[in-house]
Amino acid sequence: MSKGFNRGWIVVISGLCINLMFGVLYAWSIFSAQLSSTYKWTSVEASLPYTVAIVMFALVMLVGGRLQDAFGPRIVATAGGVFTGLGLVLSSVFPNLTGVILCFGVLTGAGIGMGYSATTPAAVKWFKPEQKGLIAGIVVTGFGLASLYIAPLTKFLMASYGMFATFKILGIAFGLIIVILAQFLSVPQTSAQPTTASSQAITGIDYSWKEMLRTPQFYLLWLMFLAGSMTGLMLIGHLAKIATLQTGTSMGVALVAMIAISNALGRPVSGFISDKIGRGRTMAILYLLQAVTLAMFSSFDSFATILAGAMVITFSYGAMLAVYPSAVGDFYGTRNMGFNYAILFTAWGVAGFFGPLAAGYLLDRTGGYGTAFMVCSVLCAFAAALGLIVKPPQTTIATSSALVNPA
Repeated sequence: MSKGFNRGWIVVISGLCINLMFGVLYAWSIFSAQLSSTYKWTSVEASLPYTVAIVMFALVMLVGGRLQDAFGPRIVATAGGVFTGLGLVLSSVFPNLTGVILCFGVLTGAGIGMGYSATTPAAVKWFKPEQKGLIAGIVVTGFGLASLYIAPLTKFLMASYGMFATFKILGIAFGLIIVILAQFLSVPQTSAQPTTASSQAITGIDYSWKEMLRTPQFYLLWLMFLAGSMTGLMLIGHLAKIATLQTGTSMGVALVAMIAISNALGRPVSGFISDKIGRGRTMAILYLLQAVTLAMFSSFDSFATILAGAMVITFSYGAMLAVYPSAVGDFYGTRNMGFNYAILFTAWGVAGFFGPLAAGYLLDRTGGYGTAFMVCSVLCAFAAALGLIVKPPQTTIATSSALVNPA
């Protein structure tokens, strides 16, 4: 027991550090500003690689989740590190719109999605079911904290070596670190046995993805995840502009640092709380807080009020990324958790594509973010209601079928 426990914490720490590297995705705003000011890319052109990377992240999570369930997390995370580093390095070799879209957007986005799919499922399999939320929260905290160091590091490297050389430096460094850390990822041997309590859902069954999709609970979770992702990604993507419009001053750097902290804190804190009071109740409380905050957000006209509102939203956004993988483990078991969570994660991909675009469209049409805030407020209130009613699925499929045919 002691040996397994210690090994599990090695997997947790390795996963956290890997996600700190995958947070390079959050450095895109630095690259985007440089591409627009120095290389005269339009705003749309400068945002395309990031948009493509988000889509690839969500899509390739499906592939990575399936592969890590079948072959283990080490191989999948290693491949994720190779693709992430290679995409960044090749972005320096092909310094044009098409090249950066294909290299950063497609390759790096795919690498992040593949590696991210392997870290959390590997970690939670080492711990008791009632610890899933806390463990998942710790692992994904790395992604939330990444912007605290990646943004200043990227600015320093760009000032010293230029933008495209920075792609190469980050690609080599992050690729190597991820590949090394991936070798510490593993799952306990007992997780291969379907009868162990730690591998099964609350229902006592490890669901395949097809069986999961036959439960109405999956679609409730998907809609809840979509609502929260739309809100969080809209605010994160537009916060600097929101602050400028509503206060008349620029406060982007301070806000970015503070919301990175609240985003990161939301993951382990909410994971721990959800272990105690349940996943649905935890998210219902956070969604309700978001709904109220968003309804008032248009009236925020100072640094203090905007910061407070943004921290509520980003704390809740970070919370989702710990609570939902834990909910998948609770509802559907951990044997197929990689692929099952990847399917649920498509809600994040849909939100990442449409959320910021919709906010920009409403800004162009109305001249402010008031309408976007109210739409997201309604979505969060709806998600809060779903959180109060969503429960683990009843055992409606044959246990023998679920255990003999886990794929």
